[in-house]
Amino acid sequence: MRLRQIVLLLLLALAIGAFVALDLGRYLSFEQLKASQTSFAQLHAEQPFTVAAVYFLVYVLATALSIPGAVVITLAGGAIFGLWQGLLIVSFASTVGATLAFLASRFLLRDWVEARFGQRLADINAGVNREGGFYLFTLRLIPVVPFFLINLLMGLTRMKVWTYYWVSQIGMLAGTAVYVNAGTQLAQLDSLQGILSPALLGSFVLLGIFPLIARRIVAAVQKRKVYARWADQRPQTFDRNLIVIGGGAGGLVSAYIAAAVKAKVTLIEAHKMGGDCLNYGCVPSKALIKSAKLAHQMRHASNYGLSDSAPSFSFKAVMQRVHDVIKAIEPHDSIERYTGLGVEVLQGYGKLVNPWTVEVALNDGTTQRLTARSIVIAAGARPFVPLLPGLDDVGYVTSDTLWDEFAKLDEVPKRLVVLGGGPIGSELAQSFARLGSQVTQVEMGARILVREDAEVSEIAQASLEADGVQVLTGHKALRCELHPPTVAAIAAKQSMDRHASLAMTEKRELVMTEKEGVDTPFEKRLIVEHNGQEQVIPFDQLLCAVGRVARLQGYGLEELGIPTHRTVETNEYLQTIYPNIYAAGDVAGPFQFTHTAAHQAWYAAVNALFGEWKLFKADYSVIPWATFIDPEVARVGLNEQEAQEKNIPYEVTQYGIDDLDRAIADSEAHGFVKVLTVPGKDKILGVTIVGAHAADLLAEYVLAMKYGLGLNKILGTIHTYPTMSEANKYAAGEWKRAHAPQKLLAWVKKYHDWRRG
Repeated sequence: MRLRQIVLLLLLALAIGAFVALDLGRYLSFEQLKASQTSFAQLHAEQPFTVAAVYFLVYVLATALSIPGAVVITLAGGAIFGLWQGLLIVSFASTVGATLAFLASRFLLRDWVEARFGQRLADINAGVNREGGFYLFTLRLIPVVPFFLINLLMGLTRMKVWTYYWVSQIGMLAGTAVYVNAGTQLAQLDSLQGILSPALLGSFVLLGIFPLIARRIVAAVQKRKVYARWADQRPQTFDRNLIVIGGGAGGLVSAYIAAAVKAKVTLIEAHKMGGDCLNYGCVPSKALIKSAKLAHQMRHASNYGLSDSAPSFSFKAVMQRVHDVIKAIEPHDSIERYTGLGVEVLQGYGKLVNPWTVEVALNDGTTQRLTARSIVIAAGARPFVPLLPGLDDVGYVTSDTLWDEFAKLDEVPKRLVVLGGGPIGSELAQSFARLGSQVTQVEMGARILVREDAEVSEIAQASLEADGVQVLTGHKALRCELHPPTVAAIAAKQSMDRHASLAMTEKRELVMTEKEGVDTPFEKRLIVEHNGQEQVIPFDQLLCAVGRVARLQGYGLEELGIPTHRTVETNEYLQTIYPNIYAAGDVAGPFQFTHTAAHQAWYAAVNALFGEWKLFKADYSVIPWATFIDPEVARVGLNEQEAQEKNIPYEVTQYGIDDLDRAIADSEAHGFVKVLTVPGKDKILGVTIVGAHAADLLAEYVLAMKYGLGLNKILGTIHTYPTMSEANKYAAGEWKRAHAPQKLLAWVKKYHDWRRG
């Protein structure tokens, strides 16, 4: 605590101590006020300005110090100065005093509270920034919470001082008027209880409810305004309770929930049910990762006491297995399943015509119009393709198209360039390297997996490089180009049979040109820049994996004027500017995970169907994610770089998996569990796990954070031996060891020494 804070705290303590020691509270009783009314009135008549100034100062001090007796002082204002002068003085004195208390609380306590409850207070401050003035006004109108407590608690937030002042001035005016007016009738009052009659209490309640009613009225007016241009198109009745656009994770869950609660729901999907995750993302990539890992284990079989061997396989068979896995999971997301659940599934493109109507261009060439009370947009995302000169000339695949394009190849791509150092690029780079491709991964940033801590990025890069990936960080892709072959390549080609050469060229999908009378293939090249120098990277296939962008065009957002900026803009209830139109999943952001899409879908569907009675705010407090390279990287909550960026205090506890029995037995003894906690407490702020099965191990921490369980609870839970999950228990044990009560243990040692005689 700084010196100025200590000085102020001492002054406040002295002031309150003097008030108690001198028994000044006896002057702030109702009986004393009535007994002194005549003398106060006479003094005011003789020295009106002095009395007013002293009264103002006393009121400010009493309020600033949170001293009991504000009601009596307010009554005195009415008794001495009359209604209008008393109301003027008391109104300003009470607001100035409240603001001083607010500032004192902020100066003395806010830094300490933020240090201990940073994340929770950050959420509160976000709400204060949005609607703090409104809620303060409501609290001032309904004095259920004592005003002095409001002063102190609001000082801990980030509310602006001026906002606090003027909202308090207006909010306290009604209550102040009641007490000042009662003071003008002091002679007729027998006690303080006589002021607050049932009728007056009812009036206060009505005053407090009024802002809530007014807010509803304002919301209704805004709603009417946003729908005004469509008023003549609003249906009298609706075909459906809910229409869902998009058959990915967000759309499927929204439709499922609607059907489960017996609503009439239509799901519209133009392409493949299951969306990106089933067809292009999670499922096929994990199938490929498994095959690649097995090939890696065969090459390193000596780690398990066996003989190393080069895996012999057909790349077509590997890719066929990927498609077989997709087909095996397809029934979970199929039209037949969802039709059986009570969902009407239409195959076609849905487009919003107005806030209640969707026109469906069906895949059979016909169109259909449907109306619904509510609509959920779950259109997903697509790979982002950079505007790289020459990219279309050389050809490329994305994380969506590679599964079909590479399935046509007889062999794994010999030279593969992967653009992007994020999770998708890293997973695919490692997998193809393990299957035999010469992989070059190009990342413009300083490191791969930039959202993770630096040490995690270092481990990931080292692992990829150990598998043969050439990881080029700090390299900016400039352009792609087709380049004539070398003289040696031309001479070699001249000695080959022309037809065989052409067949080979066609097979490799190389572009042909005429050079000095000889047909020669172009070489595909990527030109990158590093430290101001250009470098050339030749390749056979190029994979763009630089991120994904929300699908925002083609289904009527522009025509309805729904704002978009990278994603569809929604409020905390996932509503767009039209309260009956919701967005969920990748198209809504802020996360692009299948599990968050499903999570949002619950809120979107429930709010869409029951929002007239109760709206639920989407909860992003505990979001897990994983990158399925080897070793896996999994995280929930804060990591160190995020905590530092947000200035959130934390402690780090780390357990090395190289010490875990099961990891040693499985030859997977590498990685760590890193837990961030509140300083001095076992409350978990975030966890990062690097190692085998990290994504599975993370679930225990996700549960703990969701329900407020600390490391002590994890330490006290029995974990099966020998399993990887014991790493979580041992990490908790590391925290416990670091926070052992050393002084108490010293006394315990003395006790045991004494017991031995």
